[in-house]
Amino acid sequence: MHDLGYFREHLDEFEQMAANRGVSIDFDGFRALDRERRERITSAERLKAERNKASQEIARRKKAGEDASALLAEMKRVSDEIKLADERITMLDARLADFMLTVPNRPHSSVPVGHEATANVEVRRWGAPPKFDFSPRPHWEIAEGAGILDFQRAAKIASTRFALYRGLGARMERALASFFLETHVAHGYMEILPPFIVNTAALTGVGQLPKFAADMFHLEGTDLWLTPTAEVELTSLYREETLDAEALPIKLCAWTACFRSEAGAAGKDTRGLKRQHQFQKVEMFKFTRPERSYEELESLVADAECILQKLGLHYRVVQLCTGDMGFASSKTYDIEVWLPSANEFMEISSCSNTEAFQARRSGIRFKPKGGKSEFVHTLNGSGLAVGRTWLAIVENYQQADGSIVIPEALRPYMGTDRIPAKV
Repeated sequence: MHDLGYFREHLDEFEQMAANRGVSIDFDGFRALDRERRERITSAERLKAERNKASQEIARRKKAGEDASALLAEMKRVSDEIKLADERITMLDARLADFMLTVPNRPHSSVPVGHEATANVEVRRWGAPPKFDFSPRPHWEIAEGAGILDFQRAAKIASTRFALYRGLGARMERALASFFLETHVAHGYMEILPPFIVNTAALTGVGQLPKFAADMFHLEGTDLWLTPTAEVELTSLYREETLDAEALPIKLCAWTACFRSEAGAAGKDTRGLKRQHQFQKVEMFKFTRPERSYEELESLVADAECILQKLGLHYRVVQLCTGDMGFASSKTYDIEVWLPSANEFMEISSCSNTEAFQARRSGIRFKPKGGKSEFVHTLNGSGLAVGRTWLAIVENYQQADGSIVIPEALRPYMGTDRIPAKV
């Protein structure tokens, strides 16, 4: 969320930001609301001054034994007008606050301008695609053939777009999460295991609400939602708190299940594990000083890349353009892993600096010694999406006989070097 005064004084810049992002924002509606609010405040202040003056005159007349009934009647009329004006101002304040919650973050000056993914910029690649002497198959064929993945029984338990892992498939899901967490802890992150259910205030603070309500699962009759990402919990860990400047940066990581309705993705990537209603993810998160946040973003991306390098998976890093970034982001890098069956890259991590956007919405500040408190910068990144890493391993390490070789870095967690074709 942006400071209202700053927003009002820099409307031209925000209009350009909206154009760059390709989003529609009712700036004329804002101007009308803001203008009426200021007019109402001016009118209310005039009426209050009039009431104060009348009160003094009433006191003088009563003291002098003079009749003050006409002034008392007038003051009641003025008081009624003030009450109505204050109620209207309160309503306008609420409408302006709601409006400000819908304005996305401003992109950093280094972000390329564009409205489509074609305007994203590839930054680097690591590794090379695996070479096969057979035609590589998609992960769902390999996994179902090996008996480690079952979509039919998952649908029996829940619905479509849920997965049931079996045997070594379930073990690999668990192994990957443990491998991710231990790697991040070794890099200085503190492991957190938060609730998987979050409240409206937490979702509003991180920027998921009100804009993305349709993409989430709400628990009927409550103020609670299934978490769409541990970014929500980790941001809210210090909501409405002031942090010690000496403690920054604070680096956290968390494994959670994530739940998304994918309301706007009907018919898209519905085969396999790529786009599920429930998936597991390890999230990295940082609270930093503003002057260090972009340096910390680069190291956050490097920490996500480290996982893929240890697993020997070919990937590329892409900087997103203004129109492809998330609502809360000032700058985002996506990491995309290679999928042999599709002969293309797939997003497996998204790493963003939201600057003070989430901190302002969540009331998270820090106070330097001898200085004034200010908002921290927050950064988040997938480190990594467990299910997408699982499918990337199945596809990149598939063998002609239908078995799957386990990457060396994962073998201590798996207790085996291979998933056989038939279990």
